[in-house]
Amino acid sequence: MEQTPDLDQKLARLRAILRDMGGVVIGMSGGVDSVLLARVAHEVLAERALAVTADSPSLPRRELREAEELARLAGVRHRVIKTAEVADPRYAANPTNRCYFCKHELFARLSALAAEEGLAWVAYGENLDDLGDHRPGAQAAAEQGVRAPLKEAGLSKADIRALARAYGLPVWDKPAFACLGSRFPYGTAITPEKLAQVEAAEDVLWELGLRQFRVRHHGDLARIEVEPEAMPRLIELASAVVRGVRAAGFHHVTLDLAGYRRGSMNEPAGATIALEPLARAGR
Repeated sequence: MEQTPDLDQKLARLRAILRDMGGVVIGMSGGVDSVLLARVAHEVLAERALAVTADSPSLPRRELREAEELARLAGVRHRVIKTAEVADPRYAANPTNRCYFCKHELFARLSALAAEEGLAWVAYGENLDDLGDHRPGAQAAAEQGVRAPLKEAGLSKADIRALARAYGLPVWDKPAFACLGSRFPYGTAITPEKLAQVEAAEDVLWELGLRQFRVRHHGDLARIEVEPEAMPRLIELASAVVRGVRAAGFHHVTLDLAGYRRGSMNEPAGATIALEPLARAGR
């Protein structure tokens, strides 16, 4: 693999961490972080590494299928388990720490599975760049002794993408993805029906060739976020988008002119957003 000496050192550190762990169950969502972690764990630990994907109404079917395929390509032992965070009223109420309740259940399930398999540790794909983000799930990880080997090895998101590309993992440039529960304003109740509605609306955008997007659920209104350079394309496809999103159960379909940004539901009211001029968006 062609990479910088610094990245070589970080990869060596990651391998050493995993080797010292001896055996691990990895929460593998299908994103680049967890897939790379699973790939390196398999390389170091072989059958002592088990990747697990949690299946629930908050995970789109296309993401589940992709996780299964990525596990196959990575050669890692893989299992899908059902989780029921949506049935937890604390999660369903959608407080600002919603992710805590989801990850608390997930890590409890993974810890029980690790004990059954005789594997010493549970790990997940948190990386160095996640330290300053709003991540209640990290609290659940700390409480349950779940480790973050990528972060321990000092790997940033850019490092992880570079390594995933060197390993030939097709997910190396996959856009960031968050569970469907992130599409709702805090305090708005989350139900399986509403999650299915968002999934169906986002499938419309996916089928039209868009890749970095969110459909935010505001009652009967769908607020679509895409990157500024994709806005002209979305407008060209407006008729198909409106038709498909309305078929998913929304009455009104809007385009957020601020564009896609990670964690937009965390923005305080009146927040100033740096906008890229739309005149340059088609470049």
